[in-house]
Amino acid sequence: MSTRLLLATRNPGKLAELQRLLADAVPGVQVVGLADVPEYPEAPETGATFAENALLKAREAARHTGLPAVADDSGLAVDALNGMPGVLSARWSGRHGDDEANTALLLGQLDHVPDERRGAEFVCAAALVLPDGTEQVLERAWRGRVIREKRGGNGFGYDPVFVPDGLDRTSAELDPAEKDARSHRGQAFAALVPAVNERLGRS
Repeated sequence: MSTRLLLATRNPGKLAELQRLLADAVPGVQVVGLADVPEYPEAPETGATFAENALLKAREAARHTGLPAVADDSGLAVDALNGMPGVLSARWSGRHGDDEANTALLLGQLDHVPDERRGAEFVCAAALVLPDGTEQVLERAWRGRVIREKRGGNGFGYDPVFVPDGLDRTSAELDPAEKDARSHRGQAFAALVPAVNERLGRS
């Protein structure tokens, strides 16, 4: 019998990514999303850090469904903006999830910042919470820089203006497999696989 693991998201891209990572590494575990479980009131992301928000979402998911749950929180931390937008990345412009407005505001704020000072990193915290209260959270970062104009049609959020270190393409110009292998979320989910394996008794 398979064990169900809830990824507390409605984002089909995140769900597919974690399903790919776990398919071979943790046999017998079926990853489902919020659309696959009875609806429950989702708590607002009030944490001051990515780790706090990821744990908040995973705890709520485990509490309401009785399933082991994974949640992530991620965003872009820009050096010249003292680490902002950070946990506010998705609502930087004041409207949650408005990628166009968020990116336009960010580029405007960096307009006079010289290229050599436009360093940034995507950060992702991934949390695993079991119904018995067992918790594990880990964080991974993806360094790069913010360019001046958007490039690429893949990805979402700030991907079109983020060029990872060592590459000359933006995150939005990478194919999904390449992005999974390099990105903050790909690294965080991959690092969580051994924990899922151990905690769910599938090692």
